[in-house]
Amino acid sequence: MNPQAKLVFTLSLLLGTTLTISSNHWITAWAGLEINTLAILPMISKSHHPRAIEAATKYFLTQATASALVLFSSMNNAWHTGQWDITQLTHPMSCLILTSAIAMKLGLAPFHFWFPEVLQGSPLITGLLLSTVMKFPPMTLLFMTSHSLNPSLLTFMAILSTALGGWMGLNQTQIRKILAFSSISHLGWMAMIISYSPKLTLLNFYLYALMTAAVFLTLSSIKVSKLSVLMTTWTKIPSLNAMLLLTLLSLAGLPPLTGFLPKWLIIQELTKQNMIFAAMTISMLSLLSLFFYLRLAYCATITLPPHTSNHMKQWHTSKPTSTSIAILTVMSTTLLPISPMIYAMV
Repeated sequence: MNPQAKLVFTLSLLLGTTLTISSNHWITAWAGLEINTLAILPMISKSHHPRAIEAATKYFLTQATASALVLFSSMNNAWHTGQWDITQLTHPMSCLILTSAIAMKLGLAPFHFWFPEVLQGSPLITGLLLSTVMKFPPMTLLFMTSHSLNPSLLTFMAILSTALGGWMGLNQTQIRKILAFSSISHLGWMAMIISYSPKLTLLNFYLYALMTAAVFLTLSSIKVSKLSVLMTTWTKIPSLNAMLLLTLLSLAGLPPLTGFLPKWLIIQELTKQNMIFAAMTISMLSLLSLFFYLRLAYCATITLPPHTSNHMKQWHTSKPTSTSIAILTVMSTTLLPISPMIYAMV
């Protein structure tokens, strides 16, 4: 892609995200979401491969539908209450439509079907943007309207997302699809707690973005997109592969790694709200996700290919690991001891 074009699309992404997260009016928030959608489409389809074009088309149709629903929800609320302020969403029908629209934007179940297909058709760096940056504006809207949304509906969608994200990721061999189902599962945890502790949802999102960025950048550095290729990369950068193991286990939420912190705090908050059954259910369902994280970690570091592989063994690369990957992987694995300070800062 032309560097000037890439700069324009990146600046448009920043503009769209900033516009949505800083606005109080529904129309400005909607405009920011539209700018974001239009900026990411060329990045998805830049390879001109049929799968990339298909992914861009699916993304455009889904996001256009979700944006139309956001606009319809806000207009319906303004019609009944006379309010265009985002925090003044009070009409029950508007709240229901907005929940569906944001679930579609984020890829929450049962509106999740587009996300694995789009991620599979995108390059790894664009996949990183789709999994983190593009989810931030809808998550902000969910945060601002959390007091108006139906907790029972969000709890149902959260449990469904965690179940489907774990279950559908079990049989995958494409790493981007596995990470897409991982994202759906994590969104379930965020949706579960948004009505009771919105700050905790944002903390969960920040840590999820941190760990996902570390995994995507590592995979991009060692140029891996399938499990069969991942098995042969241990000779390329052994130290990075060892850190990839820890980052994946952190993403799974195992103590004493960073990813355990949001799960621990969410289960604690659900227990305070007397939602013991919901906490038990979502904890048990996260074991499904743990299986495919362990599978990825096992393929990355612990196993050799059981048969003659078509892929050549990779020798040590002369290119040094970038500083950003080093910082992200260290933060993805070592932040648990300072969790009181992190929670106080949010």
